[in-house]
Amino acid sequence: MRLLMAGSPGSGKGTHSRRLSNCLGIPHISTGDLLREQVALGTPLGLNAKAFMDRGDYVPDEVMVGMIKDRLADPDADRGFIIDGFPRTVTQADALDKMLADLGQSIDAVIVLEVPVEEMVRRLSGRRTCPTCQRSYHMDDDPPADDERCNDDNTPLERRSDDEPETVRHRLKVYSERTAGVIEHYDTDSVVKRINGEADIDEVHRRIDEALGISGSAVRPPVQSG
Repeated sequence: MRLLMAGSPGSGKGTHSRRLSNCLGIPHISTGDLLREQVALGTPLGLNAKAFMDRGDYVPDEVMVGMIKDRLADPDADRGFIIDGFPRTVTQADALDKMLADLGQSIDAVIVLEVPVEEMVRRLSGRRTCPTCQRSYHMDDDPPADDERCNDDNTPLERRSDDEPETVRHRLKVYSERTAGVIEHYDTDSVVKRINGEADIDEVHRRIDEALGISGSAVRPPVQSG
């Protein structure tokens, strides 16, 4: 299957993309993870993208399109994929359609996770990450044993700069203004599956499985990203 996972920041795209990746045996391609990797490596792409990310703004289309094109060329994407966080503009959606058409492929479904704004602000502003092992926590829903340190290696936890409450609200505003057109772009092909994402993880996953017609799918070993 070739799937897109859409939804505002904090809607659970990453969580459910990883779970579907394991169920279906296809790679989870997270544009956020790809960008953060480039930032950490200090590449020209990463340095260019960092200023946009820190403000909660979108990275320019040409950067995102080029990065996704390179990733889809990896052999593990031949049998399908779940893209999380792309496309975020109609220009990106058009570019993705062309990439796939050149390969004789198309998107099977666009999963849209719908969650109220205040719940997304709560989810994102409460996130903390261990800079050493990258384990994530939520200070309300999944806190560490010690409020400020990772359970695994005792490293002080950090809040991502784009998870500050005011930045979160800006990210949600940008999403609302720019990504609505992407959903409309795919809605004309009747591939959009709207999912109520305000429930526990298992229930939301069940709703996604049902929408895709894969209820009861067995979990496979995780797919290693390109």
